[in-house]
Amino acid sequence: MKPPNAPSTITSAQNPKPKKKPTSNQLFTVVDGIDTECLLTNLSETLASANATISDLAFELEGSRRHVALGVQQLIELCALLANRVLDERVPVAEG
Repeated sequence: MKPPNAPSTITSAQNPKPKKKPTSNQLFTVVDGIDTECLLTNLSETLASANATISDLAFELEGSRRHVALGVQQLIELCALLANRVLDERVPVAEG
Protein backbone atom coordinates (compact mmCIF):
# COMPACT_ATOMS: atom_id res chain seq x y z
CA MET A 1 0.00 0.00 0.00
CA LYS A 2 1.41 3.39 -0.98
CA PRO A 3 1.35 6.44 1.27
CA PRO A 4 -1.47 8.94 0.60
CA ASN A 5 0.87 11.70 -0.68
CA ALA A 6 2.98 9.46 -2.96
CA PRO A 7 2.94 10.31 -6.66
CA SER A 8 1.08 7.96 -8.94
CA THR A 9 3.01 5.45 -10.97
CA ILE A 10 3.88 6.65 -14.49
CA THR A 11 3.15 4.15 -17.19
CA SER A 12 5.63 3.40 -19.94
CA ALA A 13 3.27 5.03 -22.45
CA GLN A 14 3.52 8.31 -20.54
CA ASN A 15 7.28 8.10 -20.09
CA PRO A 16 8.75 6.07 -22.95
CA LYS A 17 12.35 4.96 -22.78
CA PRO A 18 14.68 7.10 -24.88
CA LYS A 19 15.58 5.58 -28.21
CA LYS A 20 19.07 4.20 -28.31
CA LYS A 21 21.35 5.69 -30.90
CA PRO A 22 22.70 3.11 -33.32
CA THR A 23 26.21 2.02 -32.48
CA SER A 24 28.86 3.20 -34.85
CA ASN A 25 32.58 2.91 -35.33
CA GLN A 26 32.61 6.60 -36.23
CA LEU A 27 35.06 8.42 -33.99
CA PHE A 28 34.34 12.01 -35.00
CA THR A 29 31.16 13.75 -36.02
CA VAL A 30 29.93 17.22 -36.91
CA VAL A 31 27.42 18.65 -34.48
CA ASP A 32 23.95 19.33 -35.90
CA GLY A 33 22.89 22.94 -36.22
CA ILE A 34 26.19 24.48 -37.31
CA ASP A 35 25.62 27.01 -40.08
CA THR A 36 27.07 26.58 -43.56
CA GLU A 37 29.46 29.52 -43.27
CA CYS A 38 31.07 28.03 -40.17
CA LEU A 39 31.38 24.60 -41.80
CA LEU A 40 32.92 26.00 -44.97
CA THR A 41 35.30 28.24 -43.02
CA ASN A 42 36.52 25.28 -40.99
CA LEU A 43 36.89 23.22 -44.16
CA SER A 44 38.92 25.98 -45.80
CA GLU A 45 41.19 26.34 -42.75
CA THR A 46 41.70 22.58 -42.49
CA LEU A 47 42.65 22.38 -46.16
CA ALA A 48 45.09 25.28 -45.69
CA SER A 49 46.73 23.39 -42.81
CA ALA A 50 46.94 20.20 -44.86
CA ASN A 51 48.44 22.18 -47.75
CA ALA A 52 51.12 23.73 -45.50
CA THR A 53 51.92 20.33 -43.97
CA ILE A 54 52.32 18.49 -47.27
CA SER A 55 54.26 21.40 -48.77
CA ASP A 56 56.73 21.30 -45.91
CA LEU A 57 57.05 17.53 -46.29
CA ALA A 58 57.47 17.69 -50.07
CA PHE A 59 60.54 19.88 -49.82
CA GLU A 60 62.21 17.32 -47.56
CA LEU A 61 61.67 14.52 -50.08
CA GLU A 62 63.37 13.65 -53.36
CA GLY A 63 62.47 11.80 -56.52
CA SER A 64 59.18 10.00 -56.93
CA ARG A 65 58.20 10.51 -53.27
CA ARG A 66 58.42 14.26 -53.78
CA HIS A 67 56.28 14.01 -56.93
CA VAL A 68 53.63 12.10 -54.99
CA ALA A 69 53.64 14.68 -52.19
CA LEU A 70 53.32 17.52 -54.69
CA GLY A 71 50.45 15.68 -56.39
CA VAL A 72 48.67 15.44 -53.04
CA GLN A 73 49.34 19.15 -52.53
CA GLN A 74 47.65 19.93 -55.84
CA LEU A 75 44.59 17.89 -54.86
CA ILE A 76 44.38 19.77 -51.57
CA GLU A 77 44.73 23.08 -53.37
CA LEU A 78 41.95 22.17 -55.82
CA CYS A 79 39.66 21.25 -52.93
CA ALA A 80 40.51 24.53 -51.21
CA LEU A 81 39.64 26.47 -54.37
CA LEU A 82 36.26 24.72 -54.55
CA ALA A 83 35.53 25.28 -50.86
CA ASN A 84 36.49 28.95 -51.10
CA ARG A 85 34.32 29.44 -54.19
CA VAL A 86 31.30 28.01 -52.38
CA LEU A 87 32.09 30.13 -49.33
CA ASP A 88 32.36 33.27 -51.50
CA GLU A 89 29.06 32.52 -53.25
CA ARG A 90 27.23 31.45 -50.10
CA VAL A 91 28.51 34.29 -47.89
CA PRO A 92 29.41 37.26 -50.09
CA VAL A 93 31.56 40.01 -48.59
CA ALA A 94 29.72 43.31 -48.21
CA GLU A 95 31.10 46.04 -50.43
CA GLY A 96 31.47 49.61 -49.31
